[in-house]
Formats: sequence, structure tokens, C-alpha cells
Amino acid sequence: MEFHLPLKLQKIMKRRHFVGLSLLFVGSCSTTVNQSNRSSSNLAVSEPETLEFAVTDVKGAEDLQQNYQAFRTVLGEVLEKKIELFPVDNYIAAAVALQSGQLKLALTGPSEYVIMRARTNAVPIIAITRPDYHSLILVRANSEIKSLAQLKGKTIGMWEVGATGGHLGPIKILMDAGLNPQSDFQISMLGKKGLQAIKKQQVDALGIGLNRYKDLLTIDGLSTKDFRIIATGVPLPSDLFVASSNLPNTLVEKIRTRLVENQDKLIEAILLGKANDKYQGAKLVPANDSDYNMIREAYKAIGQGNVL
Repeated sequence: MEFHLPLKLQKIMKRRHFVGLSLLFVGSCSTTVNQSNRSSSNLAVSEPETLEFAVTDVKGAEDLQQNYQAFRTVLGEVLEKKIELFPVDNYIAAAVALQSGQLKLALTGPSEYVIMRARTNAVPIIAITRPDYHSLILVRANSEIKSLAQLKGKTIGMWEVGATGGHLGPIKILMDAGLNPQSDFQISMLGKKGLQAIKKQQVDALGIGLNRYKDLLTIDGLSTKDFRIIATGVPLPSDLFVASSNLPNTLVEKIRTRLVENQDKLIEAILLGKANDKYQGAKLVPANDSDYNMIREAYKAIGQGNVL
């Protein structure tokens, strides 16, 4: 069976700037280099007095202000710098701003990070964990499907293109079960309609992040008894703070040290944002680039290795 993206999915991909803008971005950015090869001239660059800060999954100035104003204040105190919130429409816009030096710091997800790293050499500073951050594959409670192998030839609902927990995470689960995402099943991007779609038998299974699943159960007034989980993925990589490669190495190290030393009050400040419950119980941990290889594998498996 050949894997064809339905017209609706193609439109979603365009709307998410997933392929078109990614390829445009590939052409617009200079060739990246390894972090270890950052020129020694970088060490001599003076520290900026102001650090622009973006969050790649928050769109618009108003939402950014509502959810990260308290964090901005505490971050400024910790770093002894002026922090300006820098609204972006998507991770592509954030990446371009990082590359140009307009944006100095960003909080981003695993999916966005691997592309930003590949195209801008964004420097990972520190990761912020998300407890219970993993993907699920579930079916209707009365479904005859008992295993992942039985999903061959079926239609699987997912969240949206490029979503870590609701797309790439489920893809990795299916890959590890021996299924080919480009030929063995069809994908339907459903967003918030996923649980209703599986209940109405519009799809055979659903790939979704655990927290999204819990949220939708509440929103839709459904019960866990309506569904059966047939696979749970490994913990997904953490979100992380990244820096522009234009920042001096010494400043990046200082930021990393101060974030770790002050993590309790920084996380407390993040949790004041109404949309940041996903960070309940979070910790700041070392950001190892190799931890994100599972995301790179998933991108390649769906035929999007070129964005890396």
C-alpha cells in the first residue's frame, strides 16, 4: 500500500509551515557547524544587555505575556539582564530570528529543536522535563485490534503534523513494532477531534500524548473505559532552552549555571502561566543532543529527513 497524504493533511502541513517553509528555511540559512567548532571569535563578543526570549509553541504577544510574564521577570533577576518577550508565529520564525541574532533565547519542544539545531546550530542550554511525557496508541474498548501488528492497513488518527507527543512519538512506537509509516498504515490528522473520531469508528486507532489524552477525556466527557491502550511509548525527550549561536560561549555557560542554581523559583514562575500545567513537577536537567535522536528517526521514517 502506498502512503498518500490526503488533501486535508497537505493543507495542514502548509498551515503548519512543515514542508514548504522548512525547505525555504533550509535554503535561507547558512551551512551549520558543530557546536565544538564555533569560532574562537565568539568568545570575544561582548555580552548583550538585553536578551530576547521566545516560546515556540505560544503564538502572539498576548498569550506570551499572559503565560510567561512572571517567568520573564524572574529570569531577568537570575541572569541580571533585561529580558524582552519575543512573540513568534511558529518555530520557523523563531529559528530565523535565532539565526539572525534578533532572538537570543528560546524555549522549544523536541520536534522543533531538532530542526532548529540542524538549520541554525542553536545551542542547547538546559532541558526542562515534563513528567508523564510519552505517547500512547489506543483503540475503542470493543475493538478487535489487540496488537500493533494488527494496525497494518488501518487508519490511525494523530494530533497534528510535527507534534512530538501526537505524531512523532506514535510514529516511533509503530516503527519499533516493525511498521513502515510510509506504506503500512494511513494517517489522519484530527487534533482535538481524535477521541470522538475513534469512538465513532472513523479511524481504527489513535496516537496521542498522555496529557492530551487526559485533557480530551475531560473536554469530551468520555471515560477511560471507552478506550483500550495497546501500546505506551518510552519517555519522550524534554523541552529545552536554547541559545542563539551568536551569543558568547561564556554567556551561554553563565546562563546554564544560573538556571540550574535557581531552578526552583524559575519553575515556580513558569507554573504561574495558565497554560503551563505540563511543567508540574518539572526539573532542569542537562540537555544532551543525542537524547533527541528518536525524533530525528521519526522524521526520517515519514520521509522528512530533508528538514534535518
